[in-house]
Amino acid sequence: MKNIIVIGGGAAGMMAALTAAKTAGSNAKVTLLEKNEKLGKKLFITGKGRCNVTNACDIEELFANIVGHPKFLYSAIYGFDNNSVMDFFENAGCKLKVERGQRVFPVSDHSSDIIKALEKKLKTSNVYVMINCEVKKLDIGTPCKKVYYYDKVNKSEKTSEADCVIVATGGISYTLTGSTGDGYRFAKACGHTVTPLAPSLVPFTVSEEWCRQLQGLSLKNVQAVVEADKKVIFSGFGEMLFTHYGVSGPLILSASSYFVHKGCGRAKLFIDLKPALTKEQLDKRILREFDENKNKQFKNAITSLFPAKLIPLMPYLADIDPDKKVNGITKQERERFIDVIKKMELTVTGVRGYDEAVITKGGVDVKEINPSTMESKLAQGLYFAGEVLDLDALTGGFNLQIAWSTGHLAGESAAMACID
Repeated sequence: MKNIIVIGGGAAGMMAALTAAKTAGSNAKVTLLEKNEKLGKKLFITGKGRCNVTNACDIEELFANIVGHPKFLYSAIYGFDNNSVMDFFENAGCKLKVERGQRVFPVSDHSSDIIKALEKKLKTSNVYVMINCEVKKLDIGTPCKKVYYYDKVNKSEKTSEADCVIVATGGISYTLTGSTGDGYRFAKACGHTVTPLAPSLVPFTVSEEWCRQLQGLSLKNVQAVVEADKKVIFSGFGEMLFTHYGVSGPLILSASSYFVHKGCGRAKLFIDLKPALTKEQLDKRILREFDENKNKQFKNAITSLFPAKLIPLMPYLADIDPDKKVNGITKQERERFIDVIKKMELTVTGVRGYDEAVITKGGVDVKEINPSTMESKLAQGLYFAGEVLDLDALTGGFNLQIAWSTGHLAGESAAMACID
């Protein structure tokens, strides 16, 4: 009987092991090695603990949300797309629901239910799961491959032989979940190139001091535009959050992906607080508010336009005396006020670190991987899946879709190689 070893018990690794076992049947034994004390540690915290499993959009939109090397993923995603992922979990007993932005979550809102469904499938598929086993080194020989690992429970060094090895160790974001870049080390040792790494889907740091006054303020349905070297590199709608260091939230995390890919040092972030209104429509709305509050101070006449935390700041940004009576506001001042509402400006100085990044940009160079199988072009019988590869996407379930699809293809390909 052939042996397949999967390194990494995250989303890609569990899917790879399941698919390999299902495809190979009695032709191969599948072993899953995980260095943590349990499977799916990072999966557990995704989507704020709710697990945004995938996105229910059409396939064209799915590819449009993949920032790094979407064409490389054609075989993987068409072979196991978002509908296949949803069917998989529904059939595994985990009911799903679709929310705003076509995001897919378990009905229970508990990521643990996704992990339980995967664990149950691993058990019924006869995958041999070994937790607390940290892989230290790979020896990619032909045909036999050796995996050297440390058994934390028995405190002993061990070696296992395999015909095929699938590396699905993740990136280096959220290091507390065990993502410490082991897969990059394995890949380099096998002759692979690892492209430059950087935190992605990560909050922005900004230079404006007034931003700190808004800490904790969440804004929904705003537009964000990011400009670098006077060129627009991102534009999108959604939700954002002000923090003590800058800005965060789903909209900003998506913007950060483009900022990181462009290798920007600094950029301008423009927030449209009222994207549903044109300047002319907004002007009419403000004139209506002014007409109803003509004898009030400016700061007291704009309370219906913004959340409470924004009220003291808006006059300052528009350079209007907050105590000035509304009937004394000039047309020029009103135009400045509209400009601030439609184009609140912030200076992006960088991004936060890996501990706050959802994913890692960069990884094993996909030019060295066969996109039809996920097999290494440099070492026969070595496969890669998930975040360890130089692949990334925007928020909304797209990165997990990459993990499911590449894991499925790697597992299927490794099993087919063993059957042949």
